[in-house]
Amino acid sequence: MPKGNIYLVPTVLHEEALHTIPNYVHEITEAIEIFFVEDERTARRYLRKSGYKKSFEEIIMLRIDEQNISECIHYLLQGKDVAILSEAGVPTVADPGADIVKLAHQTDIRVIPLIGPSSVLLALMASGFNGQQFSFKGYLPIKSAERKAAIKQLEQKLLQTGETQIFIETPYRNNALIEDVIEVCNNSTLFCIAANLTGPDEYVKTKSIAEWKQQKLHLEKIPVIFLLGN
Repeated sequence: MPKGNIYLVPTVLHEEALHTIPNYVHEITEAIEIFFVEDERTARRYLRKSGYKKSFEEIIMLRIDEQNISECIHYLLQGKDVAILSEAGVPTVADPGADIVKLAHQTDIRVIPLIGPSSVLLALMASGFNGQQFSFKGYLPIKSAERKAAIKQLEQKLLQTGETQIFIETPYRNNALIEDVIEVCNNSTLFCIAANLTGPDEYVKTKSIAEWKQQKLHLEKIPVIFLLGN
């Protein structure tokens, strides 16, 4: 029996940016009846808004977690196509799903990544920083002292290697992280803040730490990508 394919399906970064998802992604998604998602409620809302016509009572939708990995592979081995649907942006990049994809490769199942917006790449593109060498660090420590130490380490790595350093934070801690970056980094270090990418109020600015010290931002309720560069 032929095996199914596993599709990595991107979603919008902002609810008003459905145009950022190519039509062919919607066409492929429409044919799929088995989805692995972060949150069923938001996944259903996105699918319906994107034009998905099947009844949700007729499809299978499971959370992406360790308990369901084997079930995903089971469906694929039965010849059924499966989609991993991101909560926002592209799956498996700063997003769950990599464990399923790894096992799919080990089981000789075809993995098909579909085109869509990646907040990490969009921020890097717009930052003006080194796009040949960069490192994504994900979330930094929650406690301020540990976070400041981590930021200082990122700055040192930037100075030693020239690699752009990319990181993120939970929206309600954005302001605290920005304050820590401004406090511990050198005045000459460049800091890019890329907020609400693809949204109508998208904000992307790269300035030196010295320049950021002259500006007060309030970004506590929106997704932001942070980058250090030179």
